[in-house]
Amino acid sequence: MYVLLHAYIKNYTKNVKYSSQIFLLITTGQMFMMNRFFDGAFLTFGVDVIRFLESDQEDRVDPMIFIFPRMTKCIFHKFGVSGEVETHDSICILPLNAVNEKIYVFLWFWFMILGVLSAAVIVYRFIIIVSPRMRVYLFCIRFRLIKRQAIGNIVRRSKLGDWMLLYVLGDNVDSVVFRDIVHDLSHRLEAYHNKNSTVRTVDA
Repeated sequence: MYVLLHAYIKNYTKNVKYSSQIFLLITTGQMFMMNRFFDGAFLTFGVDVIRFLESDQEDRVDPMIFIFPRMTKCIFHKFGVSGEVETHDSICILPLNAVNEKIYVFLWFWFMILGVLSAAVIVYRFIIIVSPRMRVYLFCIRFRLIKRQAIGNIVRRSKLGDWMLLYVLGDNVDSVVFRDIVHDLSHRLEAYHNKNSTVRTVDA
């Protein structure tokens, strides 16, 4: 049972650590694919739109019309009076592009927000992984009934996966009950550590 639980905690920790990285990779990949589809104009699309809105009326060059033209030249082939196919040039109106440009402006800002948030989560989780002190601080901020000494004792004598499981457990258990669980776990870990220290001292 312990082996299965330990394996589950280990897999859960890996999933949490890599989920944000995969999400950021997917978001970045989608932006670069769209940039390639739009001939290199998508990565700076939102910035260009902001500059367009802030520029003077005389100097404006609409990047949305550049990517999504609303008028274009069309060539029609139809039978003329003589019965032969004649070519006619005309101007076509593309009303759907007025909708498309708004959609892709929204997508640009949406991808940017997702990318920034994903990067922030990666930095946040990296700090949690490398800093036991930060784990103690976050735990004390989230669960104020728990003594700092108790959670500090648990963090020192357990792994990252154990801390994450305990953190999730705290969100689903009554605060008073969870406080008792954490304090009892801290005492048990302290007693186990002291017992092992005593055994090693006697053996020496």
